[in-house]
Amino acid sequence: MLVLSRKNDESIIIDDKIEIKILGISGDRVQLGISAPKSVNVVRSELKETMDENKNSSITVSKEKLTDFIKAQK
Repeated sequence: MLVLSRKNDESIIIDDKIEIKILGISGDRVQLGISAPKSVNVVRSELKETMDENKNSSITVSKEKLTDFIKAQK
């Protein structure tokens, strides 16, 4: 992991396509502005974890329903 220090209104550039700018600092909170191409998904980590959990549980349910369906066809 690369660790950088930035001040208010400073930014970092990733791969000449993504800019992350410090918009404000208040106490223990930092406001970030992210400029990225529409093809790049930008999601908060806690939302990504929830999305992954939901995806995994829906796959499990789908497999169970498929198994039930196959059994019902016999």
